[in-house]
Amino acid sequence: MPDNIIYLCAVRMRNKIYFASDFHLGSPNYEESRKRENRILRWLNAIEPSCAELFLMGDIFDFWFEYLTVIPKGFVRLQGKLAAMADAGIKVYFFKGNHDMWVNDYFTKELGIEIVSDELIIERNGKSFFLHHGDGLGPGDKKYKLLRKIFRNPVCQWLFSLVPPRIGLGIANGWSGHSRAAGAKEEVFEGVDREWLAIYAKEQLQKSHFDYFVFGHRHLPLDIELSQHSKYVNLGEWINYNSYAVFDGNELTLNYFEKN
Repeated sequence: MPDNIIYLCAVRMRNKIYFASDFHLGSPNYEESRKRENRILRWLNAIEPSCAELFLMGDIFDFWFEYLTVIPKGFVRLQGKLAAMADAGIKVYFFKGNHDMWVNDYFTKELGIEIVSDELIIERNGKSFFLHHGDGLGPGDKKYKLLRKIFRNPVCQWLFSLVPPRIGLGIANGWSGHSRAAGAKEEVFEGVDREWLAIYAKEQLQKSHFDYFVFGHRHLPLDIELSQHSKYVNLGEWINYNSYAVFDGNELTLNYFEKN
């Protein structure tokens, strides 16, 4: 069978959209992250035949900063796999999270991935999606919202880039570990009325209808009906849950990979 026919057949089989977030590669150490990376690669290999689009919705790395000619080392297997998927015609999106907000153009130039800085609104097969990592949304957390504005300021990023990579990456990894330790607690669902991303989604519904709100950041897989025709899905994380969402053209469902 000619290669072009094989390619067209493969494209027709790709009819699903996948969403995942919060891999936190680099946490808590290299050994555990490598095991997680291998698990993620098994998942990508499993979904690739049916995957038309892949949305990686933030905190894929526990820390990321791009100097002009230097990037953090490690996890090249994941980067290679994403590049191969993009080369095969699968559209890959990378959302900036609160741990990897300093992504610039490396992934676009080298891997063929589209970078998303904030929310992304899309429509697929008649269904509307509001997509965001989830950080800085909803009520409260004023301290982080201020820090987010500072860290995302181009001048601040330029000033940090003046610090030599060995020192700068060391400082940033230490800060990332401190941030993670400060928030290291068991995530518990305390009801829709106390779920800040659900509150934010309901506020958005007052302005415009969306069939699905998809977020990461929360580290707790959630599938919540907001109304008869709208729901909020949180993608969870891959340290404990291996959770992700898939849209099959009709509905969005929350799933688990290699769940024990």
